[in-house]
Amino acid sequence: QGSVDCPNLEFEYGDADGHGAELAELYSYTEEPELSHNRRCFEEDFHTQVPDRRWLELDGAQQKAYVMRLLDGLEVVNRDKRLRVARAILYLAQGVFGDCNNEGDVLHWSRHNSFLLYQLGTFSAFLELLNMEIENSQACSSALRKPAISLADSTELRVLLSVMYLMVENIRVEQETDPPEWKTCRETFRTELSFPVHTEEPFALLLFTMVTKFCSGHAPHFPMKKVLLLLWKVLLFTLGGFEALQAMKVRRREELGLPPLPEDSIQVVRGMRAASPPTYGIELMEQQQQQQQQQQKRGHRSRRPLMKQDSLDIYNERDPFKNDEGGVDEEENDDVDSGIEGELDLMERDAIIPAMPAQCLPIERVSFPKGLPWAPKVRQKDIEHFLEASRNKFIGFTLGQDTETLIGLPRPIHESVKTLKQHKYVSISDVQIKNEEELEKCPMSLGEEEVQETPCEVLYRAMLYNLPQYMIALLKILLAAAPTSKAKTDSINILADVLPEEMPITVLQSMKLGIDVNRHKEIIVKSISALLLLLLKHFKLNHIYQFEYVSQHLVFANCIPLILKFFNQNIMSYITAKNSISVLDYPHCTVCELPELTAESLEAGDNNQFCWRNLFSCINLLRILNKLTKWKHSRTMMLVVFKSAPILKRALKVKQAMMQLYVLKLLKIQTKYLGRQWRKSNMKTMSAIYQKVRHRMNDDWAYGNDIDARPWDFQAEECTLRANIEAFNSRRYDKPQDSEFAPVDNCLQSVLGQRLELPEDFHYSYELWLEREVFSQPIRWEELLHCQ
Repeated sequence: QGSVDCPNLEFEYGDADGHGAELAELYSYTEEPELSHNRRCFEEDFHTQVPDRRWLELDGAQQKAYVMRLLDGLEVVNRDKRLRVARAILYLAQGVFGDCNNEGDVLHWSRHNSFLLYQLGTFSAFLELLNMEIENSQACSSALRKPAISLADSTELRVLLSVMYLMVENIRVEQETDPPEWKTCRETFRTELSFPVHTEEPFALLLFTMVTKFCSGHAPHFPMKKVLLLLWKVLLFTLGGFEALQAMKVRRREELGLPPLPEDSIQVVRGMRAASPPTYGIELMEQQQQQQQQQQKRGHRSRRPLMKQDSLDIYNERDPFKNDEGGVDEEENDDVDSGIEGELDLMERDAIIPAMPAQCLPIERVSFPKGLPWAPKVRQKDIEHFLEASRNKFIGFTLGQDTETLIGLPRPIHESVKTLKQHKYVSISDVQIKNEEELEKCPMSLGEEEVQETPCEVLYRAMLYNLPQYMIALLKILLAAAPTSKAKTDSINILADVLPEEMPITVLQSMKLGIDVNRHKEIIVKSISALLLLLLKHFKLNHIYQFEYVSQHLVFANCIPLILKFFNQNIMSYITAKNSISVLDYPHCTVCELPELTAESLEAGDNNQFCWRNLFSCINLLRILNKLTKWKHSRTMMLVVFKSAPILKRALKVKQAMMQLYVLKLLKIQTKYLGRQWRKSNMKTMSAIYQKVRHRMNDDWAYGNDIDARPWDFQAEECTLRANIEAFNSRRYDKPQDSEFAPVDNCLQSVLGQRLELPEDFHYSYELWLEREVFSQPIRWEELLHCQ
């Protein structure tokens, strides 16, 4: 699609899609027959226990009594009986759709039953079953032996994960009509998931372990889509979404005595309007040719060689009196020669404008902006750099980090410093880095650091030692699910929980499976992008070095080229993809008669102008890329080296303000490295950056005179960062090993009298150890004398 044809996308970014849509994405279309199987398992048991009644007719006490009977059934040894009971419980969590008349009722009863199941301890029971199923070596070995894995290999896991997902998602979502006991229930569940009581690790860690086990090839039958969706929702529930993050940030700034935030970034972005994207040279030529053909049919030709392109400047609406300078020379086409020019001389312009019909002349004049969307920010470092340059110029020497002494500097410099200080912004990260430096310098005098036991802190501590493996595993799955990835023999198979036992034999079945596979991959991309962004944002707020640790491992695992590879596709067709069959979506398929599927009904999809999950994924990936590269010159150079500018420019075709903002941010940080010619050829993009992206007072992004951009500093930057992260991790989390400041016991008797716990196998090999380490080693008395 050309950029001119792309409509404005009415998309509201949030933590997740609508409640019904999020539940629907749990199931693949090949799983649809299992819905009726679950219903059968429930009804066969229910009618023997409560004859001639429906679930909706039972009162609260009767429903509780029946659920307790079902939970007892989970204790049996027979695997098939356990699975039938688990399916009956899943049917309850799915909203007893057999008794419902419409989708709203199904969703209502799904929530009601989820709270009921949680109150009776169902989640804990299913957690035990999940642990058993993960450790089931028989299922793993049989899956490894199979040439092709299908839905049948993950049946038990899928049922367990589905129940847990429905409980987490239904309890997580708040509604105004919720009774008070549900609110209490929600807080208890959140605490249970965040702070484990019986086990040593939070629930999210078990899911991370499943991801790494799957990626290592030991458990290829794990239903990865369900695991990732559940992991994302557990993190969203326990850590909090974007609005909760903003509130936490405001609170933390108050606690640290920092001034309040200049604005709420979520609200600013929501208030932005999308800009018309830059048009490429080829598109302009095509448009011009079409225009000329139409005019020839009407019997006259235009003398104008090229059509004026839409400006990215949202304030300069088309105005016939505005100076029409250079059409395409401002926006180069990255693959085609950009020498096409569309200038009109004065005579031609005079000739064309009067010829316009009177009613075509626009009535409104140019509406200028009232102000830029963001308050400018200045770092302490920026003020220091400015004063250093000024003192060198006017005095001939510098005063280090002193930002108060202005003696000898001219009046305008005093005014500049005053303005810079007015807009000075100290982030929570700056305070944390400063505190860390002080703790490293004076460990004795400052004593123990008080670490707040937040869900985020508990999660980081649990993830710490295997964190690199978790990040690599997530990126491996993201690579396998990306639409630009070619199928390779060594790539992991992420389709285990979507492929049916019997492969399709008709064209219709093949079409349905094709849509299902594409949808499956899109949902995986959505969940990974959302959970990575959540982790990065929460760790950054909790402690900057936790964020840097995750970021560095993502960068080492090639996250930057992977995201660029993802965007190196026709992004408009990805965002408008219709990989869904609305009649087969839950809960619609449970209460409506399914029409006979035809090729037309499969291709119809929904009527939305874009796919919510794909646009959500794109914005998340752009935000992750921004987080990884912000203020990191070495990583910004990676964007330049991987030729990200043309890829990102193509992403500007999507007329959605939030997505455009994050693309422009990524273009802004690398403009100084792209050369003067690029900046000259992309003035409309530069103009859009000026209008939409936050300003840093003395940032030379548009000129390339940056003091920090020395190429020889790049490697040292990452090494210094890594050293700081390791110092932080060892100081805060390696306490038993860190004995540098521990008191030393100098008494020989007490040292020798200590009882040491020796490992069990040491008792068996003790004599061998004595022989090898003591008796067979000659004692070198001379060395002992030298040591004296």
